[in-house]
Amino acid sequence: MARLANNFITGGGVGIGRATAERFAEEGARVVIAEIDKATGQAAAESARARGKNSGGDCVFIHCDIRERAQVEAAFDETMKRFGALTILHNNAGGSTPQDGPVTEAPEEEFWRAMKLDVYGTFLCSKIGIPHMIKSGGGSIINMSSIVALRALPGRDCYTAAKGAVAALTRSMAVEYAPYKIRVNAIAPGVVLTERVKKLMESAKDIEKLAATHLHGLGQPIHMADMAVYLASDEAAITTGQVISVDSGATIR
Repeated sequence: MARLANNFITGGGVGIGRATAERFAEEGARVVIAEIDKATGQAAAESARARGKNSGGDCVFIHCDIRERAQVEAAFDETMKRFGALTILHNNAGGSTPQDGPVTEAPEEEFWRAMKLDVYGTFLCSKIGIPHMIKSGGGSIINMSSIVALRALPGRDCYTAAKGAVAALTRSMAVEYAPYKIRVNAIAPGVVLTERVKKLMESAKDIEKLAATHLHGLGQPIHMADMAVYLASDEAAITTGQVISVDSGATIR
């Protein structure tokens, strides 16, 4: 697979982000994990680096809160100093919490938390990262939406709103930056058994009900990582503006 050269992955310390960093490194890519948690970020970078040692892959950790412009700018500047180019941007950081709920019940603080992390974080990293990608000759942006942007999931309206916004932003960006040879797609996972989701399922009946609609079992982080690798590669050369469900068939139930 070509063009998996220089990757910037947000929220790469755990779950889907860590699995994706490891897969990219296995393919010989040079990866930056931008992560707010120093312990998990460093551990994930070490794991990805070890997995890439036989293919020429590498991985480094850069501490970054993607909600803070100065930190994002510094992280991209450091990426360019280390690797000299940026060809893949994986806007992975995000997630729901037990505080989510219906519009009439969810705390407004939870709505703004979801919007700032999932939507603004994606917007900000794209805003600052895209000029570097243009200078590098183009590449692929991979956002993280969710099947809740494509089907109803009552009781999780903050998260649904945020992931719906990411899906819309993905389509607009795909058109806007096509002239610069940048493709923009989003992955829409179903229920993926990360540690965070496992904890949510212990108390969230809505997610438990959604999980029951999965035709081939629940997802694992590696399933999302494999899709990210495909979307980053030249094999997806004309795939852009798509929100691709990787959901064990849940959206067709």
